[in-house]
Amino acid sequence: MPPTATTPHRTVPASRRPPAPGGGGAPDGAKQRLSRALGKVAPALLGYLVVRLFGLLVLARWTHVQGRGVWPTLATTWDSRWYLGIADHGYQQELGTALDSNNLAFFPLYPGLVRAVAAVTPGTRASVALAVAVVASLVAAWGIFAVGDLLHGRRVGTVLTVLWAATPVGIVQWMGYTESLFTALTAWALHAGLRGRWLWAGALAALAGLTRPTGIAVAAAVALAGLVAYAGTRHRRALAGALVAPLGWAGYVGWVGLRVDRWDGYFAVQKLWRNEWDGGRETLRQLREQLAYDATPTLFLVVVSVVLLLSAGLYLLCLADRQPLLLVVFSGVLLAVVLGSGGVYFPRARFLMPAFPLLLPVALALARARGAVVALVLGGAVLSSAWFGTYLLLVWSGPP
Repeated sequence: MPPTATTPHRTVPASRRPPAPGGGGAPDGAKQRLSRALGKVAPALLGYLVVRLFGLLVLARWTHVQGRGVWPTLATTWDSRWYLGIADHGYQQELGTALDSNNLAFFPLYPGLVRAVAAVTPGTRASVALAVAVVASLVAAWGIFAVGDLLHGRRVGTVLTVLWAATPVGIVQWMGYTESLFTALTAWALHAGLRGRWLWAGALAALAGLTRPTGIAVAAAVALAGLVAYAGTRHRRALAGALVAPLGWAGYVGWVGLRVDRWDGYFAVQKLWRNEWDGGRETLRQLREQLAYDATPTLFLVVVSVVLLLSAGLYLLCLADRQPLLLVVFSGVLLAVVLGSGGVYFPRARFLMPAFPLLLPVALALARARGAVVALVLGGAVLSSAWFGTYLLLVWSGPP
């Protein structure tokens, strides 16, 4: 049987791949390819913008009622302040002993990009940070569409993009956070790997590894799939991509160790933020507490619990659907990191936002459903995302 797009351990066959960008031909040919690509992705990007702008309008209305501003809420709250501090002043040089205060826990690509862009553009660094996140979210949406389209066609890619926009914590995609940049790098790394472009996949995975601690999931996916491809084809580019993929994550973790003068320096920093691996004991305790024992559970924590359970269930569906190895490993490692952490519970729905391959079974089902069913499901997701995003920023008293 010839390989298909959904066969694990293999890349998408050449017959289903779009033309490689940057190939030969006159500039007019490149413009035509770009025009066709934009025309193809336009409905997905339009759907993404509609979802996020609706959420922004709901947030703007609520902030106006409360006498607050939209811009500071999105650009200068919680983790955004840490990234802006790194962009302004760099990193600490010592481990120290104070809890929740060491900025070495935050990976460098996003604040470094903010600093670089702010140096050549007008406006405050907070405005630049927000602009970078918004632009990255559009690149992420395009990448998510590209993966869905490559595997299952344009309709699935479009639905997948809208579903990602309408996740419960989708508001974070337009905040001064790293999730949009990380998802953009992840989506295009996975897309490159699915097309067998291993050098691109490795380079993008390395950049993702410089963006978030969970970059280890992208690195593991590209490295393992690249090694499998090399074993089957002996193409040196697959081996090179596999070797490059972990360099970003490992490089930053190693640099932190040198900076604080201990081999486990980064993990010691994480311990000061109460983040340690416990194999999932704390996750199970919180799930029982929020869903079974607490008589008056906090809405946000209940939603986080439901997201974790649904994500685990969707992963089983992804395995049943025989998703490609790249996607299965990425989603699996990310789930293992998030569910196995003994750290704080409330941001875990946000940590899972980049795991868009988990939404592929839902996108496939909706792509085959009747229009009324699609409208009902997507409409409900959009409304709940807008409401919950506003609740998250204006009612919930902690970080998203």
